[in-house]
Amino acid sequence: MSTNERLQPSEYAPYFERYTKLVPEGNFADILAQQSEQLSALLEPINEEQSEFRYADGKWSIKEVLGHITDNERIWAYRLLRIARGDSLAYAGYDENQFVGAAQFDRIPFHNLLEEFGVVRKATIHLLNGLPEEAWVRSATLYDHALTVRAAVAVIAGHELHHSQVLKERYVRRLLVD
Repeated sequence: MSTNERLQPSEYAPYFERYTKLVPEGNFADILAQQSEQLSALLEPINEEQSEFRYADGKWSIKEVLGHITDNERIWAYRLLRIARGDSLAYAGYDENQFVGAAQFDRIPFHNLLEEFGVVRKATIHLLNGLPEEAWVRSATLYDHALTVRAAVAVIAGHELHHSQVLKERYVRRLLVD
């Protein structure tokens, strides 16, 4: 069950379909590893000055988007860990704008943020590789809906895919073409 084959809408809140639908079928650990390589390849040409680029007033910088992806993965990996270990408590959401503001990602060197994402992603992959099969279908409650471990991993993957696309279209293309 360490794949997203037959992931059912009943495994997550409807809001998260925007992310889960982006994830291709396959082994979750392999998908996450491939994503990590792709995001690194996309962002490695970006220098420190470019990493502070915002495509519009009030939008996050590249550093802030990357920091948000990393924070989000930590939060979702923690959720899936607790669910996988049999904790069925209800979970609250978080305010991503508050997190980004409090983190002050623009003060951190860009290469450190990129490295940090890679380390967090590797930790998530190791967590997934160590889960027993029965853990993948365990569930808890988030936003008054069931959330399975499989769905939590799909949200991690889909969320990263969503933001990678935004980074590519609204940031990197403008920086590297202009």
